Amino acid sequence: MLALMLLAAFFAPLPYGPTTPDPASVLQEPSGTHIFGTDANGFDVFSRVIAAGQRDLPLALIGTLASLILGLLIGLPLSTKSPWSERLMRALDAFQSFPLIVLSVTIVSLTGNNIQNIVYAIVIINGPRFIRLIRGEALSIRDGRFIEAAIATGARPRRIVFRHVMPNVVDVCLVQCSLTAANAVIVIAALNFLGVGVSPPDPTWGSMVQVGAQGISTGQWWVAIWPGVAIFIAIASLNILANGIQRRVEGS
Repeated sequence: MLALMLLAAFFAPLPYGPTTPDPASVLQEPSGTHIFGTDANGFDVFSRVIAAGQRDLPLALIGTLASLILGLLIGLPLSTKSPWSERLMRALDAFQSFPLIVLSVTIVSLTGNNIQNIVYAIVIINGPRFIRLIRGEALSIRDGRFIEAAIATGARPRRIVFRHVMPNVVDVCLVQCSLTAANAVIVIAALNFLGVGVSPPDPTWGSMVQVGAQGISTGQWWVAIWPGVAIFIAIASLNILANGIQRRVEGS
């Protein structure tokens, strides 16, 4: 499902321009002409749902990759039981006690609506999870006999980290990456729903839901439903992928 969404977003021919409104086709119901209908501005909903995937899905994946890199850069060095690493982890706990989605909305609002700030918001929310996960997994690996053997043979700390610890945290990182990407889709949709994400008229699923929600009570359900379905499929496929990776890891 995820592969089909990515292929459709980048290669599917669009019947109408996603940023080209048609004033003569405002709020038309789904039909043969507009299979997902049109919104209050005359935009073709199908074209905008597909085009929004070009922005939302890559943003989620880039934000996830950045969170993973941050987790490796901080989590691995903190995978010791020294007092300074424990103090840094307590500071991270204090940071996570803040409502991070509110913090992200504030940062994006103050710094401007652009793609780069959305990636920062994803990292702020998901980076601490990677740091904690990688550190915890690395701590358990460091207690293994093969690490003791590597130390006994004179292996340097850097070699131990990159040759023995890092390869053994890859499996849990892959599972967490899928879950984080699903959460990133929610974060992107939430930011755009609140109007602090990508600026209109560029289509995003969250902004489309926000615009369409105003018409549900008057019967124009199709404007909000279809981008909502796209968000659901993206999140569901990423969670299914995470479950599949976890089963494969546990079975290996």
